[in-house]
Amino acid sequence: MELTGVSFPGFMEHVGLSVTVAQNSPFPLDVAFDCGPDDVLAVFGPSGSGKTTLLRCIAGLHRAARSHVVCNGEVWADSGTGLHVPTHRRRVGFVFQDYGLFPHLSALGNVMAALGGQAAGQRQTVASRWLAAVHLTGLESRRPDSLSGGQRQRVALARALARDPQVLLLDEPFGAIDRALRGRLHGALDEVRRQLRVPVLLVTHDFRDVVRLATHVLLLEGGRCPAAGPIEEVTSRADLPWERYGVSAGSVFDARVVSVDRARGLAELTSSAGTLLVPQAGLHADATVRVRVPARDVILATCRPDGLSLHNILPAHVLEVGPPGHQVVVRLQAGTGQLLAEVTGDAVDRLQVRPGRPLFALVKSVSIEVHGPGDA
Repeated sequence: MELTGVSFPGFMEHVGLSVTVAQNSPFPLDVAFDCGPDDVLAVFGPSGSGKTTLLRCIAGLHRAARSHVVCNGEVWADSGTGLHVPTHRRRVGFVFQDYGLFPHLSALGNVMAALGGQAAGQRQTVASRWLAAVHLTGLESRRPDSLSGGQRQRVALARALARDPQVLLLDEPFGAIDRALRGRLHGALDEVRRQLRVPVLLVTHDFRDVVRLATHVLLLEGGRCPAAGPIEEVTSRADLPWERYGVSAGSVFDARVVSVDRARGLAELTSSAGTLLVPQAGLHADATVRVRVPARDVILATCRPDGLSLHNILPAHVLEVGPPGHQVVVRLQAGTGQLLAEVTGDAVDRLQVRPGRPLFALVKSVSIEVHGPGDA
């Protein structure tokens, strides 16, 4: 979704966000991380793990027992000195799960409310542009009670962006939006964050949002962080209990579309793991996409097979073998990238899968998830 006519001339260069939050009650929370101006940090974990509370700490809506929050060199919270900058003085764009819209204001009025200090005519112009950016042109005069859940969510997103934020906090921003519009909003948000260059924290229960948008992932469970880092690294770990997060193990990495063969219905991608052939639907040459390869759809072979219908046969070697069991996750080096394969314990024994062992990773084209231009 293009942001036609929307520009951001007033945004400054930002240096990022640094957060340390810890408390024992009313529930434990112990998290520390940095988020740069070009980063989208997805906070992912089961319900009740502290995701929303973490965002509220950054926004100044919750005071943890121990906290240190610094944004672009400005200290917003320091429990050691008692400093706590109030929410209205933190340039935070926050999209709440319940939208947080003013019921007595129209969609336009809600966005204009974030533009205090500007002349009324200028506020109306800027607010209209942000509503257009999230595909709400024509609905400016409607109040929240006459909008659908997805429309209210988009008003909240437009209002958060209109605040000229130094950090953008998104709490389940796509939960009430249908699949087709979700894909367009993914593209819009991706473009916005590239232009604004502010840290973005995304809380979501849908791993598709993580795969499509995140540059980094912070897993949260019971208020603790078992893993955090670039999405390629975190999703390539064989030791993480992905099933506890409601997600199957799988590798995530970026790729470029080299060519599209519409006659064959295939697109050729180049990636750190090697060349991949995938269904071409919606793809075009030179596009950058995000790829996810589910571990359960990767087959291991000790030699290059012949006479198969699948297209993707990647030379690899074993980096790590996960804990033994009926199902075992194996981490592979393929090219300069990494893949996960989930195989039976019996296969590990029969193929003598161990670190350093050369193998071939076989992946069906239709099993590869492609996110980016053309996704829905």
